[in-house]
Amino acid sequence: MTVHLQFEAAGLMTSVQDLGRFGSQALGIPTSGALDPISLRIANVLVGNEESAAGLELRFLGPRIRVVGGKARVALIGTSAGLEVLEPERRALPPGQSVTLADGELFRVGTVSDSSCCYLAFAGGFELPAPFGSQSTYPPAALGGFEGRYLRDGDRVPLSGQLLGEAPERGIELDLSLWGDGPIRVVPGPQDDYFSENAWETFLGSDYEIGQASNRMGLRLVGPELEHTKGYNIPSDGIVTGSIQVPGSGLPIILLSDRQTTGGYPKIASVASVDLPRLGRTRPGARLSFEAIDVETAETLRREQEVRIRRQIDAIKILPAGAEALQQRLMGSNLISGVIRG
Repeated sequence: MTVHLQFEAAGLMTSVQDLGRFGSQALGIPTSGALDPISLRIANVLVGNEESAAGLELRFLGPRIRVVGGKARVALIGTSAGLEVLEPERRALPPGQSVTLADGELFRVGTVSDSSCCYLAFAGGFELPAPFGSQSTYPPAALGGFEGRYLRDGDRVPLSGQLLGEAPERGIELDLSLWGDGPIRVVPGPQDDYFSENAWETFLGSDYEIGQASNRMGLRLVGPELEHTKGYNIPSDGIVTGSIQVPGSGLPIILLSDRQTTGGYPKIASVASVDLPRLGRTRPGARLSFEAIDVETAETLRREQEVRIRRQIDAIKILPAGAEALQQRLMGSNLISGVIRG
């Protein structure tokens, strides 16, 4: 019997995402994929999957899910919000560790307030088609995921038939420096010559706020307008994830996973790939600033980040079970509720 995830409440913009759909942009098909691939990769390793397997991307408000037809091993990464089992017995579980849920158990992830996205990985992944080599959901074309759309209340999503066996649970203490901080690093161009010197200075010297109209396609920035010197229309050319295009409004748009593959607005810069997962996690209302670097520096930063990601994955540990786990919880708890005077 196939194990299913029964969505009693789907949450807000919950979708199936893997690391992306590559090699099809010449056909006009975006890469899509996880906004924060670092979190998805770590969540997959915790449950024993390949890092590239598909998981659930949760946006702002998580789902309420019942496991139906057998066991499911799950891990939550990308938020400090925990996973809460509601039935048959209520218990709270922290993020950053795998847990095996029994047939019939109901669990949820509540409001995610510290990131725009987080990830649930399931052992074995999903029994779903992979059009153009990926299960990532791209709703504008009804491509990938579950019926090509965000999940809805009442959906039943099948997990693969992989047997869980008796593998131990695993956990990790996340190094938050993986995502970086400070200004977003950008490489100028390819159409930076379409902007005045004053526009470039304004772009690098100003703070911008992420607008409420932002989504998986792009972050719309609110702040000082950038002056074009050659107009704001160009022959359409290729767009990469992280391209910062500036339409006639003069307000930059940072293009993300569900971006179009070509566009006709000049692009003042492109975000260095090292900072794309951090941007994917950034919520509307947050403020950004930018720092210019060259291509060689961007490549070095991304290599260094990958080394840190590998170290983090290598630091995943097997969690104690049974009596040993109970003893560790007791040792870490304050069991003294007061002081008795003799």
